[in-house]
Amino acid sequence: MDDVTDVVFRSVIADCAPPDMFFTEFVNVDGLCSRGRANIIHKLSINQDKDHHIVAQIWGKVPDNYRTVSSELAGMGFHGVDINMGCPAKNEVKNGCCSALINNRDLAREIILATQEGAGDLPVSVKTRLGWNEIDLSWHEFLLGFKLNMLTIHMRTRQEMSKVPAHWDIFPEIVALRDKISPTTKLVINGDIEDYAHGLEVAKQTGADGVMIGRGIFKNPYCFAEVDPWPDTPKNERIALYKKQVDQFIATWSDSHKNPQGLKKFCKVYINGFDGASELRDEIMHTTTAPEISAILQTHLVA
Repeated sequence: MDDVTDVVFRSVIADCAPPDMFFTEFVNVDGLCSRGRANIIHKLSINQDKDHHIVAQIWGKVPDNYRTVSSELAGMGFHGVDINMGCPAKNEVKNGCCSALINNRDLAREIILATQEGAGDLPVSVKTRLGWNEIDLSWHEFLLGFKLNMLTIHMRTRQEMSKVPAHWDIFPEIVALRDKISPTTKLVINGDIEDYAHGLEVAKQTGADGVMIGRGIFKNPYCFAEVDPWPDTPKNERIALYKKQVDQFIATWSDSHKNPQGLKKFCKVYINGFDGASELRDEIMHTTTAPEISAILQTHLVA
């Protein structure tokens, strides 16, 4: 998730309950192959001690740039490269990228082949949706024809965004397509999956090989734990965990251009479930720097 799954937040989650596989923020290959590279290369930062099984998620429009970037990733320590063909955000779609590629299969083909060529032995996967305006399994049939190592499907169309329940009932049809076209491709289901236990239920129900959790992490930093301690985690521990992320942000990005305002989107992950949480969140929302947030959290820790 853009501006969410950076190296700092991944480190915090790794200490809480790490998933089997991490994905980076999505990073634009066209930007990486331009003079603007220095402004976005931080999205591919890795913590070698904690980012086990880390996949770089990339997006863009120029096949040659996919080839170039994917050829770099193995040397940077990544274990796979994932092409984002599912993001529904207006700006990306307007530029013909991400989920817009559902409607441009000639370009999608060029991008996948270029990425596979550049990646060499590095596994290549795609993350996508059920279709554009409606469910369209011909899209998944098309993708499976490339013998991808993995295909992750957010179980909504682009038009639906995240406004309707995920269509888990469709997934077995995609499994049947996979079994027929590309039996070695791992299929991962995404959308409305809350935590580890829920993920096991959904996988059993749908026949998925794996489960991707996205927005669920905003409710519970322990969502990948087999035994979930978060509902019983007291106030001070919640505040301390948020402060840990803020302080790691300061240590990691203090000399960079990375906007500290992005820390505020994590506030509700930690600051909830106790008396005074709403007031504390409001106090944090009025800050302008990461050290300010840290200082406020410290005050509430010792209160």
